[in-house]
Amino acid sequence: METLLKRLRHDACSLVVRDATGNITTYYKKGVRDLEDLLDHHPERLREADIADKVIGKAAAGMAVYGGVRRIAAEVMSSKALPLLHKAGVSYQYGRLVDHIIIPDGDNRCPLEQIVAQCDTPADVVKTLRHHFHFMQQQKQSHNS
Repeated sequence: METLLKRLRHDACSLVVRDATGNITTYYKKGVRDLEDLLDHHPERLREADIADKVIGKAAAGMAVYGGVRRIAAEVMSSKALPLLHKAGVSYQYGRLVDHIIIPDGDNRCPLEQIVAQCDTPADVVKTLRHHFHFMQQQKQSHNS
């Protein structure tokens, strides 16, 4: 896991994945967008994978567990992520554990963590997030029309 964390810092990326075959890939999208893309287009990369991420909140944890990740390392992890990880038997480590994720440009809590607050399972997390992302995409398209 140290190798993945070093790569995360060295490449200044947002996510590092070592898949079940040992291939390491890096990703650069904001928030959970890389996990969303992997779940939608390359789910095999997450099955039995090890991942390193800058921040793991409940939303990212739910997506990772849903995708079949076996180990997670994060620089910052929300305590809200822990029940999902424990229940799934996903091994994890973190540099700093926080009560909730704060978005970098303010004192506001991460909206995704708030959106999935009532979710009890990884499947609920993914379903809730997909609904939210679909709604946001529709809003964006109607603004651009």
